[in-house]
Amino acid sequence: MKSQTPHPNSAYPLRLQKFLSRAGVASRRGSENLMTEGRVSVNGHIVRELGIKIDPVSDIVAVDGKKVRPDGGAVSLMLNKPTGVLTTMSDPHGRPTVAQLIADAGYPALFPVGRLDQDTSGLLLFTTDGELGYKLTHPKYELFKTYQAHVKGQPNKAALRALQQGMQLEDGMTAPAKIHYSKGVLTLSIREGRNRQVRRMCEAIGHPVQKLHRTHFGPLALGTLREGNWRHLEPDEVSALVLELKET
Repeated sequence: MKSQTPHPNSAYPLRLQKFLSRAGVASRRGSENLMTEGRVSVNGHIVRELGIKIDPVSDIVAVDGKKVRPDGGAVSLMLNKPTGVLTTMSDPHGRPTVAQLIADAGYPALFPVGRLDQDTSGLLLFTTDGELGYKLTHPKYELFKTYQAHVKGQPNKAALRALQQGMQLEDGMTAPAKIHYSKGVLTLSIREGRNRQVRRMCEAIGHPVQKLHRTHFGPLALGTLREGNWRHLEPDEVSALVLELKET
């Protein structure tokens, strides 16, 4: 299939997989996979040929039937994940996944940054930027993540001090945490990302979690984003993430 005649305002024809990569849909290799799978169309026609070039201005490119925004660059967004939803892009058992909640975003290459347990709600980041996602989850760069834990009983000062100073779990000592407790709600900010860490910490002090919700990831706050909804990160939010990574 041949592209339309290049638009007079277009600087050059562009390989389709390069266009998809620049638009933040997927990496170059990932874009090629989308094409060979028959998920990419140009001007309404499915394109599988990897060598095809398009005009970024006049041609209409779509993935899975959804139009791709030209020159979009990497894409990052946040989701307010409900409980009962798995942090995975697919599940062989047909259980609800976060992929279903962000499907209307139209970016097949989005992947979750870290994870939230099935029974934990709140702020979950997604990105098409592999380098950013890697740094946000690497132990060298991990940022503070803040959780609100509704716990059973009322922790005393010694229990709160143990959480704050670090405590022994089966997989080693935890790093110091920022702690605040008020009226049954324990707010914890931790840098680590161990499996079910907040729940295990609270169990270790004898006050198991009854409800867990993440409100912050580094400098980002969930704010008024409704449960089950997502939004794009603003450019200044992405910049704040990058800046905080440099300072860690």
